[in-house]
Amino acid sequence: MVVIRLARGGSKKRPFYNIVVANSAQRRDGRFIERVGFYNPIAAGAAEKLRVAQDRVSYWIGVGAQLSPTVARLVDDAKKAAVAAA
Repeated sequence: MVVIRLARGGSKKRPFYNIVVANSAQRRDGRFIERVGFYNPIAAGAAEKLRVAQDRVSYWIGVGAQLSPTVARLVDDAKKAAVAAA
């Protein structure tokens, strides 16, 4: 099964997550198919906290990929932010 989930990066006590499309059998930070965005939970000031390629996420959902619960929440937040900005 293909899943869209977070892959952790960053250093100790400073998390940074890539939103990736991966085979569910792969490790959390292992091989992935495509990177579709990022999430920086400790972004401060003018730093960008969340970026999601909505077109790629919708493509992968269309071909059967499942969203993890956290990524589903982040995608909803990104959609709301895009609507508010427009």
